[in-house]
Amino acid sequence: MKLVQPVTGGALAILFLFPLLWSGYASVRTRDGFGLENYARLFTDDSGIRGYHVVNSLTVAALTVGGTLLVATLGGYAFGRFSFPGRDALFLVTLAILMVPYATILIALYVLLGWVGLQDSLLGLSLVLIMFQLPFAIFMMRNSFAAIPRELEESAQVDGASSLGVLVRVMLPAVRPGLVTVALFAFLSSWSEFFAPLILLNSTDRFTLTLAVVNMRTATFGAIDYAALEAGVTLMALPCLLLFVVLQRSYVRGFMSGALRG
Repeated sequence: MKLVQPVTGGALAILFLFPLLWSGYASVRTRDGFGLENYARLFTDDSGIRGYHVVNSLTVAALTVGGTLLVATLGGYAFGRFSFPGRDALFLVTLAILMVPYATILIALYVLLGWVGLQDSLLGLSLVLIMFQLPFAIFMMRNSFAAIPRELEESAQVDGASSLGVLVRVMLPAVRPGLVTVALFAFLSSWSEFFAPLILLNSTDRFTLTLAVVNMRTATFGAIDYAALEAGVTLMALPCLLLFVVLQRSYVRGFMSGALRG
């Protein structure tokens, strides 16, 4: 048993790290050795990445993270700290949305966005991604709030704090690891999402990085520049890796401090 965990952990590490390490290696591999030529070609190619692609991805990620945190915090606070008729049933319905494959409703959402004037827009895409994130995010925040002792909230109410004051001044600092976990999941999902932008975005000037990288592959008449594609994959993975390294302590605490307690 002592060898099982290290061996299993090592095997999983190799399984997940090898594709990333290979992409990094292939992105700097050139005919003459190693260099950054592939990254330069990634930005100079006629069908390559442009600055507005980066801005589009950052905009979608920021809107998704902000919207998910706002709705999940309010919803999790209500589910975790208040009692009202139908609370448990409504929470179960929220979780049941996780069982619906989101790809099956993208066409309906595309039509719906057209009705409200948000078709082919970054805001419309962000709203769809927020909707996909909310069941898991509300689940995380609900359990994070529920793990906080009632005495902490009651002492703030005795001092005259309102429900909103208790949430902002007392509860949010206490559930900071849960907020970080939700924000990190929302960023990773929105930053690397491909299928939803592919369906919901039509204009090339609104493409995100994922669509821009794939567009390089499909715009060369069958001559695929794999080195430039690997550079694009590595470029997209770097922000995710950096965020995880910086926030990993809060991320782990978000799970360990009650976020997974039902």
